[in-house]
Formats: sequence, C-alpha cells, structure tokens
Amino acid sequence: MSTATTAIDPPTASLRRAQVRTILLLFVGYAACYYCRADLSVATPLLADELTRRGMDHSEALIRLGSITSYGVAAYAAGKLFLTGLGDYWGGRRNFLIGVGGAALFTLLFGLSGTVPLFTLAWVGNRLTQSVGWAGLIKVSSKWFNYTSYGTVLAILSLSYLVGDALARQQMGMLIGHGYGWRTLFFFAAAVAAVTLLAGLLWLRESRTDEGHAQAQANPLNLFAQTEKPPGSVWELLLPLIRSPAFVLVCVLSFACTIIRETFNSWTPEYLHGHLGFSMSDAATWSAVFPGVGVASVLLCGWLSDRMGLNGRALLMFLGLGGAAAALLVLMGVHAGASNIVFPVIMIGIVAFCLLGPYSYLGGAFALDFGGKQASAASSGIIDGIGYIGGIMAGDTAARVHAAYGWEGVFVALAVISAAAAACAGVLYLLNTRAARSAHA
Repeated sequence: MSTATTAIDPPTASLRRAQVRTILLLFVGYAACYYCRADLSVATPLLADELTRRGMDHSEALIRLGSITSYGVAAYAAGKLFLTGLGDYWGGRRNFLIGVGGAALFTLLFGLSGTVPLFTLAWVGNRLTQSVGWAGLIKVSSKWFNYTSYGTVLAILSLSYLVGDALARQQMGMLIGHGYGWRTLFFFAAAVAAVTLLAGLLWLRESRTDEGHAQAQANPLNLFAQTEKPPGSVWELLLPLIRSPAFVLVCVLSFACTIIRETFNSWTPEYLHGHLGFSMSDAATWSAVFPGVGVASVLLCGWLSDRMGLNGRALLMFLGLGGAAAALLVLMGVHAGASNIVFPVIMIGIVAFCLLGPYSYLGGAFALDFGGKQASAASSGIIDGIGYIGGIMAGDTAARVHAAYGWEGVFVALAVISAAAAACAGVLYLLNTRAARSAHA
C-alpha cells in the first residue's frame, strides 16, 4: 500500500479536449459491440422460422439457437477470466480494438453463414473476442484519468452498453418492419462496429502521455501502488489480487449482482405478460423500465462516489443492495393478475435504481481501484468473468425456481441473494475503511 498521495493538478484545456475525445471513442466503440450482441436476440424468431422451413422442428430450432447463446456466454466468461489480463502487457488500446474488430468480423461471418455449426462458430468467436473489449476500455481509462474521477468517467462509459443495446434493438426493429431479413441485421451491426473500429484506429491513444501530458494518478490504495512497472509474470499480476480479501469480496458481489441483473433482463417481459396480464407488446415496452432507470442510477452513483471519497463506492453498494432486497420482498407480494399494474412496474424500477448504479462499479471503478494502471485489465476481467458465471446460472435456475415456487419464489431467492450481497458490501466498507486509516497513519 502506498502511504502518501500525490497532489493532482487541474487538467489543462488541451488535456480536457483529449479526454473528451477518448471518452467518445471508447463509448461509441463499446456501444457498437452491443449492436453485435443484440442482433442474435432480435433475429431469433426470424432464424427459427428459417430453420423450420428447412425441415427442423420449431421447438428444436429454438433449442439450437438457445444453445448457441449459452455457448457464447460461456466463451465470454472464459475470455474475461483468461484473456483480458493480456491488456496489462500489450496495452488496453489493443484489447479494445480487438474486441470491436472481432465483433465486426465474426458478426459479418454470422450473416454470411447458413448452418447451425457455422452460426455457433461465428457467435462463439464474436463473444470471445468481445470479452477483452471492456477490460481494454478500463486499461485505457486508467492511463487517461485520475482516480478522483473514476466514478464519473466509468459511469458515463457504463452507459455505452445500455445505450448501444437500446438503439440496436430499436433500429433493427425498424429494419424488420421494412421487410428486411435476419442477414441484414447482422450486416448492419457489423457495419456499425467497423466504422467505430476505424475511428479507434485513427484517433484512440493508449495514454495521455502519448500526447505530452503528465501521467494520470492511480488510486493510492491500489494493490500495485509500490511500483510503476508492469507485473513481470502472470503470478505477479494475479497473486496480489487473489490474496486481497477486499478483491475477493468484490468478485462475490459481481457474482451475486449479475444473477439479479440477468434474471431481470431475461424474465421481466415474461413476468409482466404471464403473471400480470400485460399484452406481449406492452410487456416488451414496459420491460425497458429496468435498463432505462439504470441509466439514471449509473450516472448518479458514479457522480456521488467521486464526492464521497475512496470508500464511497462500498457504502453506496451496501445501501443500494439493501434497498434492492427490500423492493424484491415487496414484489413477492404482488399476486397474479393484480388490478394495480403500475405498482409492480414502479417496484421493478426501484430494484433497477438500487442495483444497477452500484453494479456498474464492479468491473469499472473497483477494477481501477484495485489494479491501478498496472493490473486494471486483469482486475476487470476477473471481476466480470466471475459475474458472468452467475449470469449463466440465472436463466435455467430462475426458470426452475419459477416452475416449482412461482414468481414469489423467484423474488424471495433474489432478495436473499441481494441481502447477502449487501452484507458483503458492508464488510468491504469496513475493510476499505481500515486500509484507508492505515495508509493515512
């Protein structure tokens, strides 16, 4: 641990312009990656119909497409765990451009394919290469911004996947409405990613020192604060992370929060339609309340955490996850076909507000807090990778709990997970407070 902090000078006008450019390039590049994720979800009914016309049973077609999705998530989790740390050796810019470029290339391959094995190969390649993109974004951010602005900067960049997902679904829906087929959706997504890749190649820089500015200041409590050199080996990179109780707690928080997030992402339309009686179109429309409210939560929590000091993020996670647990217990009491259909939608929004802002810290600001400039890519990859293992579990497990105990059982299970995560956040707050006092002493 470093026992001293360095005075931070206010950025010059030229540095601010370069930082804005960097944020913009990272934002649009990562948003483009979500065009190359939403396309399969949007195109699934069209692909299922085509496979059915070729003689495959419709149910079997859906199972095959579901398997492709699962293989992609598994590849994404594996890439997060085992590939993202490369950015700490060869630079975050390269990781980020590999993510965007791989998304463009494999999405194009998917659009040119016509069989399930080729679909699977293209989708796994897409998700595997995309897995290094976010860690690259984190690494570049660590070289461009001081630790005092991590919360705000990462909050803005975390909106990229919400905005990209929303815009992609809206625009692809318009293409379908004009009579275009599933291949057009993939070619469109690949084109968007290719344009942002070109912009990144031309104007994205690894570090602000590349343009003559002073180095960015890392969190003085990061695990690699005693040296400016990159870790000499994989073990030098990983051991400080896995030996840190606080880092392990953040990984546990990522696992728990991703289960809750992915359950709502996957099952909110079905809950609104099957349990509350919304029409299919209304259920799809109102399910957007979860990511929509999340935008406000991410921005607010990012701004607040920078103003609450080094330990503000842990405290906000504790408060947010406790609030989410309470809201989930309230949702448990909403009965099927309830007359007041506005109330459960409001409660879903409250869950989103309490969860998604703190959730955005995990693979972003927390990764920078632990990894500093030396190991931020590996830190982000491990945190996100463990989270996506929880995400894999969310779909099947939630379906089984619902089949056995109904939506009441699902919300009770999620409330227990949220409460346990809140307890972990409380312990994290105590650990960080102790570390800050020790460093100050």
